[in-house]
Amino acid sequence: MRSTLYEADHDDFRATVRAWAEKTVAPFHAQWESDGIVPREVWASAGDQGLLGMDVDEAHGGGGVRDFRYNAVVDEELTRIGASGVGFGLHNDVVGPYLRDLATEEQAQRWLPGFCSGALITAIAMTEPGTGSDLQAITTAARRDGSDWVLSGAKTFITNGINADLVIVVARTDPEAPGSRGTSLLVVERGMPGFTRGRNLEKVGLKAQDTAELFFDEVRVPAENLLGTENAGFAHLMDNLPQERLSIAVIAVASAETVLAQTVEYVTTRTAFGRPVGSFQNSRFVLAELHTETTIARTFVDECVRRLNAGELSAVDAAMAKYWTTELQNKVADRCLQLHGGYGYMDEYPVSRAWRDARVQSIYGGTNEVMREIIGRSMGL
Repeated sequence: MRSTLYEADHDDFRATVRAWAEKTVAPFHAQWESDGIVPREVWASAGDQGLLGMDVDEAHGGGGVRDFRYNAVVDEELTRIGASGVGFGLHNDVVGPYLRDLATEEQAQRWLPGFCSGALITAIAMTEPGTGSDLQAITTAARRDGSDWVLSGAKTFITNGINADLVIVVARTDPEAPGSRGTSLLVVERGMPGFTRGRNLEKVGLKAQDTAELFFDEVRVPAENLLGTENAGFAHLMDNLPQERLSIAVIAVASAETVLAQTVEYVTTRTAFGRPVGSFQNSRFVLAELHTETTIARTFVDECVRRLNAGELSAVDAAMAKYWTTELQNKVADRCLQLHGGYGYMDEYPVSRAWRDARVQSIYGGTNEVMREIIGRSMGL
């Protein structure tokens, strides 16, 4: 079944992204995995090519087109070459909507041109050492002191955490408010006194992606760095989490499709007992199953992208997409690694890296257990 999501303009954009990624990313990603970080120059290069902030107004340096399909093209092309360390998805798909929709004009003029050019790399700090998917339990807090907020606390597992120049921090600003109430979004900038970074965390996969601990020790954040409405941070998060989860699903499907294609090619050339591995019934059946499920996943995610563009993607639909596609991504990577035999366990084969990189997809963006809770509650259970 052929996808009908994209139009001619998206295909042209894809050609630009693919050419840039093949030249600028693919030859160097293995070194970045060894280094544990992607050089900042890559961000500037992407900005020059118009790969950042496609949906930001042209007046602020962006592409001026609010169409998530362009975001999806960038995500898919980086996934196709196994460039899991390049944090553009977090920048464009997750942080971008907060700055685009919540920033005042003064904030937009300060931050968005750099966001689009790659001069300002962004992150969002939700997760804490003692809280994962339970955002209502955060303890990072800020109190008002004159014209500043004074921010204290710690965050962990923060994507782009080492490179980031702007970090949207979820903090409790009303200690008396119950549950999800009383949280706000504060933008912390590189160099603010009291803002420090811990380790660039060593991970099972996503080796080139800088993932850090962040610490805030009485950081004075100017009041004009409040993003959105005071004490409405949780509502802002709920508004934007569907797009974040759809972004994860887009990457999951692209990864499954890529690994599956690589495996089909491998089993047609690799022989066992005098015949191609792909000619055995088990191989055919496994690959037929994975091809069917990946096609179903593509069809559902394409529809979710259409609904997001129309302003109709629900939190439940996004949870379904994130949960099901990331489970499938892990399944495809595991089954395809098995079909590679011992070679699949070797780093030189892309399937081994895809297998490692896939594992976190069912954890971040809200664990898949939380996704099931969201879906179950929507059923009245």
